[in-house]
Amino acid sequence: MAPEKGNHHPQDTPQSAPIRVLIVDDHGVVRAGLRLFLSGTADLEVVGEASTGQEAIAQAEALRPDVILMDLVMGEVDGIEATRQIKQRHPDIVIVALTSFVDESKVTEAIQAGAIGYLLKDARPIEVVETIRAAHQGEVRLHPEALKRLTQAMTAPKTHEPGLEQLTEREREVLALVARGQSNKEIARTLVISETTVKHHLGSILSKLGLTSRTQAALYGVRHGLAE
Repeated sequence: MAPEKGNHHPQDTPQSAPIRVLIVDDHGVVRAGLRLFLSGTADLEVVGEASTGQEAIAQAEALRPDVILMDLVMGEVDGIEATRQIKQRHPDIVIVALTSFVDESKVTEAIQAGAIGYLLKDARPIEVVETIRAAHQGEVRLHPEALKRLTQAMTAPKTHEPGLEQLTEREREVLALVARGQSNKEIARTLVISETTVKHHLGSILSKLGLTSRTQAALYGVRHGLAE
C-alpha cells in the first residue's frame, strides 16, 4: 500500500514521546544518581520519585508513568507489595525491580508480583537505560544471576499447573515467541498479525494459564520446552 501523501504523520507521535520513568528507592543518593543519568538520555523522562512503597503506589496513580524502577527492600510497604498493588490497578505500567543483591525468594516474589525485569544497583548506566527501553517494549530483561536463580526455582513443572492444551495453536505460537524474548512488535512481525492482536492473545494466555505477567508466561514457556 502506498504511503500517505503530506507531511503529517500521526503515527510518529507515540514513537517520539519519551519513556516516562518513576524512580522508587528509599535512599536519596540512589534516586539522585538514577535521575542524573536517566535525565541525560534523550528518549527517557524522569517524571517523579518516591522513597517508600506507599509513595510509589500514590505516584503511580497520579503520574501514570510508563516504567517504574522499583527498589524491593523498603520499610512498611516494600517494593514487592507496591509492585503487586500497582500492577493490579494499572496493568499497563511496566515495573523493573531494583535491588542491591540477588535473593532467590525476592526474585521469585518480584516476578510473581508482576515485575518484568530485575536489575542490580551496581549495573552500568547503559544497562539500566537498555533495560528500561526493553521493558517498555515488553521484553523481559533479568540480571544473569537473577535469571539463574529464578530458573532454578521455577523450571520444574508444577503438579497442578494448567497445561498447553488449554491454549489455541496461535496462542501457543505467541507463547513460544514470548519465551524466546521477543517483544510484541517482533511477535507481530513474525506471525504477520497486528500488535493489538498479539496483546489480545497474550491476555488470553495469562488468563487461561492463571499467570499474572509476561515474565511468568516466558518462564512457563521455557518450563514446557517452547524455548531454551
